[in-house]
Amino acid sequence: MIPRYSRAEMANIWSPDTKFRIWFEIESHAADAMAASGQIPQSAADVIREKGGAAVFDVARIDAIERETKHDVIAFLTHLAEIVGPDARFVHQGMTSSDILDTTLAVQMTRAADLLITDVEKLLAVLKRRALEHKRTATMGRSHGIHGEPTTFGLKLAQAYAEFDRNRTRLIAARAEVATCAISGAMGTFAHIDPAVEAHVAAQMGLTIEPISTQVIPRDRHAAYFAALGVVASSVERLATEVRHLQRTEVGEAEEAFGSGQKGSSAMPHKKNPVLTENLTGLARMVRAYVTPALENVALWHERDISHSSVERMIGPDATVTLDFALVRLAGVMDGLVVNADRMAENLAMLGGLHHSQQLLLALTVAGVSREDAYRMVQRNAMAAHQGSGRFRDLVLADDEIVGRLTKDAIDAAFDEASHLRHVDTIFSRVFGDEQS
Repeated sequence: MIPRYSRAEMANIWSPDTKFRIWFEIESHAADAMAASGQIPQSAADVIREKGGAAVFDVARIDAIERETKHDVIAFLTHLAEIVGPDARFVHQGMTSSDILDTTLAVQMTRAADLLITDVEKLLAVLKRRALEHKRTATMGRSHGIHGEPTTFGLKLAQAYAEFDRNRTRLIAARAEVATCAISGAMGTFAHIDPAVEAHVAAQMGLTIEPISTQVIPRDRHAAYFAALGVVASSVERLATEVRHLQRTEVGEAEEAFGSGQKGSSAMPHKKNPVLTENLTGLARMVRAYVTPALENVALWHERDISHSSVERMIGPDATVTLDFALVRLAGVMDGLVVNADRMAENLAMLGGLHHSQQLLLALTVAGVSREDAYRMVQRNAMAAHQGSGRFRDLVLADDEIVGRLTKDAIDAAFDEASHLRHVDTIFSRVFGDEQS
């Protein structure tokens, strides 16, 4: 987690101040529940809540205690006792460190998911607006990087919208997956604490109870969460890569906005580089890199070990902070994206209608030509066009074998641009429903 790729709201979720505040909230809610059942005095729960709630926890002091105790939760509880006084002996009754650590991590991950879901929703709004704007902006579709058949730039953006809409669903599911609370004590057996305490803490922290924990919340939940983040990151890269390709000089169909004072190269003043989308590609790699250690965290020894702990202290903040930054940056890129419709039209016309080859093939088969012969006739002229012998349409009109099977009107129909895009409204309706306009 570095400042260059961090936004304050997400980074604050993982700050020591926030962490210790959540730790206290869990302990305080647990004390309230214990007091309600008569396990500890109500007056003690009140003092814990009032004094701890008003306190500003001294991070440096906690760190100093931890250097001596070599235990972060004990260090916090020691500092809390300094604040609360004698009633602190009722804090953490029957609980174990993982009750605090795992429940806190669940709170942080759910809060992070909420921000990420909001990020995706803002990106969806941008993609929808730009998709509707370019619903009928014709452009060349490419497979293997080679001209295929026409599509529209709006359809490209509608596809991205549909993908990120699925990602929104994935993030909602991932949030639900990790939003569980475990206050079950050593080995998860509730031997020294009533399950009602867990239920109370879960309700107060906006979580559900973990149906069965060991001494930790099972890490398959966390693995699913980080895997979802990895999928979202891959979608970020997919759209960023599309922009990078379209900005290449030889293509020139779309490009990142370039500010009046911006400079593209220290050596070449003419340069306008796709630096933001290149950056997004790199950030996506980092988010995906955190998925594998999350998967490896699932296999802990017996009821628990701490091999997952060091991993999660890194990947929890880094994955969410990085993805948050990437989603906001991508929304900005797409909002300001410069779309060159004229260049799209030039590229469509570049090869003299070569992209109509399938329509011509089908027209020949309808006219009674076998598919094999029709393919041979069309490909012969397509390859000649590729080799610079002429424009595809002109070559077709000069081919006696084709002209002998198709009328001039039939050939004209085979080169009709509009026919490629006649179902754009249907696709948009599938993606946006009745909201398209």
